[in-house]
Amino acid sequence: MSMKRRHFLSLMALTPFSSWAMGLLNSLQPAKVLSMIKHSSPIDLHWPTQEPFLFCAHHLDRYPAGNSNLGLDKKHFSGRQMGSDFEEKDGFRLYHGAEIPGFPVHPHRGFETITIVRRGYADHADSLGAAGRYGEGDVQWMTAGSGVQHSEMFPLLHKDKENTLELFQIWLNLPKKNKMVPADFKMLWANKIPRFKKDKVEISIISGEYEDVKFFEAPKNSWAADPANQVNLMIVKMQKEGEFNYPAKSGVQRSLYFFNGSGANLNGQSIQGKRALFVDPSVALTVKASADCEFMIMEAKPIGEPVVQHGPFVMNTREEIMQTIRDYQQTEFGGWKWGRVDMIHGDKIERFAKYPDGRVEKPS
Repeated sequence: MSMKRRHFLSLMALTPFSSWAMGLLNSLQPAKVLSMIKHSSPIDLHWPTQEPFLFCAHHLDRYPAGNSNLGLDKKHFSGRQMGSDFEEKDGFRLYHGAEIPGFPVHPHRGFETITIVRRGYADHADSLGAAGRYGEGDVQWMTAGSGVQHSEMFPLLHKDKENTLELFQIWLNLPKKNKMVPADFKMLWANKIPRFKKDKVEISIISGEYEDVKFFEAPKNSWAADPANQVNLMIVKMQKEGEFNYPAKSGVQRSLYFFNGSGANLNGQSIQGKRALFVDPSVALTVKASADCEFMIMEAKPIGEPVVQHGPFVMNTREEIMQTIRDYQQTEFGGWKWGRVDMIHGDKIERFAKYPDGRVEKPS
């Protein structure tokens, strides 16, 4: 009954600047600035990433008011590829959902999902018996490890107004030694995530450190749990004429994603529109906002191991992928004990996490 995510990663190759474009830019920009930017590409729903990050999606859907089932009325289904609706229409997508948008039950093995819900709500259910509803700034950090099935649905809880959903989902690889650890997840509630302002700049730290603020709260088997791996995942929101400075580092891969706003200036170079930039980490960054804007920093020390990916499975060799497929066929990673494949948790707007041991946690 499980439904696999699309094989997104094969579609996410970067397109380098053409020699003509590079020649034009060289005539306009200092050589040092150009050499700092290794790759540049426009972004929309899916973003290119650098190892150890495997995948990133930025979902921004302006769903209308929900019906009595917390889903969409049938009048919104026309013109959509139901069951695999990834083309934005009327401001939103249903993804693999039917009446309720989202991703019904599907498996994972060998990596982690980091789900940052900035607006709206996500309902989680999994084959370990865990469940949760989170949103409005919360982050779920899930270690798939040896294998888990889960569903991620977006219930339309408001029946009298628009249900805007904005979330990022990031896939972070696991090193070989941790690929077969027991599945686990951890909630980083919005009020616990470091978020602070400096003049016209607001900085949110999902993982990592900036100046004197450190936040390393990933699950214990995560590559991000060890500060030595320098997994920095930050969202920076800038008002016009704000300035953000970020230090040079060594031994990491660094990516910047300008996902909101009409313009910014990076080390003297104008950045227009939504763009992904792979930059040289040995060069300190200065971002100046020519208008209100937001961007994400995603950087980490690479794991440096082979990556073989097949849909929702990420291992080190093809043989391990084949074994994973056999394991899933035989065990379904614990099976699916919930009453529906697109599990949701009622119409009460309440955030919570229920863990496999029965413990229930709520944000303070």
